[in-house]
Amino acid sequence: MLSGLPPWLCGHLAMLTFSALIAGSFSLGGMIANEIGPTALNAVRYLLASALMGALVLATGGVPGPALRAPWRYFLLGGLFAVYFVLMFEGLKTAPPVSTAAVFTLTPVMAAGFGWLLMRQVTTMRMGLALAVGAVGALWVVFRADLAAAIALDLGRGEAIYFVGCAFHALFTPMLRFLNRGEGSLVYSFLFMSAGCLLLTLWGWSELLATDWAALRPLVWWTIGYLAVFASAASFFLLQYAARSLPAAKVMAYSYLTPAWVICWEIALGHAVPTVLVLGGVGLTLVALAMMLKDETA
Repeated sequence: MLSGLPPWLCGHLAMLTFSALIAGSFSLGGMIANEIGPTALNAVRYLLASALMGALVLATGGVPGPALRAPWRYFLLGGLFAVYFVLMFEGLKTAPPVSTAAVFTLTPVMAAGFGWLLMRQVTTMRMGLALAVGAVGALWVVFRADLAAAIALDLGRGEAIYFVGCAFHALFTPMLRFLNRGEGSLVYSFLFMSAGCLLLTLWGWSELLATDWAALRPLVWWTIGYLAVFASAASFFLLQYAARSLPAAKVMAYSYLTPAWVICWEIALGHAVPTVLVLGGVGLTLVALAMMLKDETA
């Protein structure tokens, strides 16, 4: 990715960029989630992203024959991420962007479990403590610093829906590495995005036909464009690149940055900023990130 730098450092730089790009999908997605069906929206963004990645693949030599072996891999990966995105935008219909971003920070815990099941990636004591700290911070934000709501497990419908989606995302991360057979980053991303596009189109065909595309306001189209280029094509490439050089738990550790990035997006868009008590939970997620990444070269 960057010549002269060790693979693990390139992986971290990829995930730092990924976390900034993906955060925009929460704030922008929250603004349009109730104006277009989640399956229709994601089918179009996958189509645009696949076209972009396909052009890059053609410009760099095309898809090599060996990459087409076992095509079921790409449909499995594309399906996992498609379900994640559909449930994300379904959750954003009722859940605030910062709250859903906090739910996203629970994925490292699940990714660590899936990483052990698939590849026996071991979670150290320090990483386990970091996961616990991050989970506490995330839940503090999700329950809006309301201890009574946390004790009563008074979880919003949108957050609950998105949590299910995050489970698919957590499984997707180690599966990227588990199913890769030496394919390059661009080709691998293009193939599973294309497979995901086909699955979404078949799944949401009736929703696609029912959508009045001409009546959508410009913000919806700008958001679809952002999602296709930055939160799909670029982030897919960055995520799967990092997953090939870092353990699944450390790849997903960067999700701890998402609430902080989302707050920056919310401020830039002129939206309300969370209370100081809620920001304390965001602070805990940043502490968890620092703990997860300590002594990486060791």
